[in-house]
Amino acid sequence: MHAEAPPTFHPDTNQFLDSVIKLEPRVAAFDCDGTLWSGDAGERFFDWTLREDGGAPDVLGKGITRKAMRDRYAAYKRGEVDETAMCGEMVTMYRGSSEPKMLEAASLFFEKFFLKQVFSEMRELVRRLQAGRCEVWAVSSSNEWVIRAAMKYFDIPASRILAAKVELDGEIGTDRLIRVPSGAGKPQALREVVKKEIDAAFGNSRWDVEMLAMAKQAFAVNPNPDLEAAAREKGWKIYFPEGIR
Repeated sequence: MHAEAPPTFHPDTNQFLDSVIKLEPRVAAFDCDGTLWSGDAGERFFDWTLREDGGAPDVLGKGITRKAMRDRYAAYKRGEVDETAMCGEMVTMYRGSSEPKMLEAASLFFEKFFLKQVFSEMRELVRRLQAGRCEVWAVSSSNEWVIRAAMKYFDIPASRILAAKVELDGEIGTDRLIRVPSGAGKPQALREVVKKEIDAAFGNSRWDVEMLAMAKQAFAVNPNPDLEAAAREKGWKIYFPEGIR
């Protein structure tokens, strides 16, 4: 068998990859939506499971109505619902569904809608970091089932995922939240679970600022305008993936 040829990237991308690898980080933390791929998989999964004609399995919890969740999300978009509260509700809404069923739905969803949106250079960066014995963590406010489905393509195990998560009764999801890593919740989760210095952190939005600030080296990847402005002010490195330049 022939070894798989290494991916070919633009010189600017190679420079970015090399600049990270040369730091020889021992622990790295990555936001997911917008950082490892284009778009918000958590938001899209939420929308997909609320559609009656979208092909999603029926995973909504007992008493949860599509209209109520859509109204709630509209209130969130108007600034009437807190970010962390909304992210929590976007996982507790599946209470009563089994974890195997949720993982099956999440895998179907990610492969169908988001696999082609993965930034190939970010996938390569994770691969190189892991090859160099770096401990890589995925940190997200999206529900853990979607992030677990996505991390199969990055070879990041479930034990190194910190995402919005609920307690299980056996295999059945409950409405009891374990964590919702958003904003200040990201460094909090890293301190509680990883308990090591974060050498490098990667994020794309203002909800990643606190996580980026805790790292020795911060990288704003595909940053939203507000994070880009903050990154320039703080001197953080900025990188825009090839697919969105």
